[in-house]
Amino acid sequence: MKMLQGFSSSISSLTNVVISLLGLGIVVSLLGGNVPFVSGIADNIVGLVQSLGDAGIVGLIAAIIILGFYK
Repeated sequence: MKMLQGFSSSISSLTNVVISLLGLGIVVSLLGGNVPFVSGIADNIVGLVQSLGDAGIVGLIAAIIILGFYK
């Protein structure tokens, strides 16, 4: 049980780091323009939102699932 808690804690920490880097990448992309390694982040998020909007109710369900992973 202790090993499972350690694994869960590691995954949670890694998720927090990735979310922080994603936020930083969005800010740098919007402020800096064409910056290597982060220039496509804003475009990818816009594409994701557009595809979810085009999908209708399925997109809404997918958005709820994605938000569930975030929490």
